Amino acid sequence: MRDRLILLPGWALGTSPLEPLAAALQGLDAHLRVHLQPLPEPDSADLEDWLDELDDAIPEDTWLGGWSMGGMLAAELAARRGDRCCGLVTLASNSRFVAHHDWLSAMPEATFTAFLSGCEVDPKATLKRFALLCAQGSQDPRGLSRLLGAAAPLATAAHLVDGLRVLASLDTRAALQRFAGPQLHLFAGQDSLVPAQVAGELLALLPDVEIGLIEQASHAFLLEDPHGVAGAIQAFLHESGDD
Repeated sequence: MRDRLILLPGWALGTSPLEPLAAALQGLDAHLRVHLQPLPEPDSADLEDWLDELDDAIPEDTWLGGWSMGGMLAAELAARRGDRCCGLVTLASNSRFVAHHDWLSAMPEATFTAFLSGCEVDPKATLKRFALLCAQGSQDPRGLSRLLGAAAPLATAAHLVDGLRVLASLDTRAALQRFAGPQLHLFAGQDSLVPAQVAGELLALLPDVEIGLIEQASHAFLLEDPHGVAGAIQAFLHESGDD
């Protein structure tokens, strides 16, 4: 199904932020089918449980992609599927969301721990803060953060915390190196959650994949410029599908 792209959303904000991108992609290619797949809700903070649910829900032999945490999960699923995945597209997805001694371009562990604690105590305030962080660096951060927050689905505090624990456990470097299919990774120059220098560090780790940096854009660049992002993805899919 080289004409089918599955996109996964980021943590807590649902699939609505992906809708303008999906519409732009289908406007560029009437034959491309774009499906927005919600994140799983397995009542677990075990990454394998999340991947099992996604594996059951998503058809094989499709392109896999996602924004932020969704891109990280897509990378793990692509590696699990191997040649049963057409290729991978990630948008503002770090290889590790939480910094480690061998991957420093990420959120400091103390900052993440405080964020997790805040979610346990006041998930509504935490979601508002997260939306602001996603929009920071855009031309209209307050307007964009309100848009993101208004579209966020209702979720229990327990599920939100489980998602953060999975996010903290993700390290996609081995998965990205193991997956032999075509890969496109797009980053934003003004991203306050995924440092822009990740683009260069990922290129050093994966010299044979396509990596792009959108200079004047926030973590939510797929909402800032859906047509520009769609153009980059469509060109990648077309080039990679020529074989």
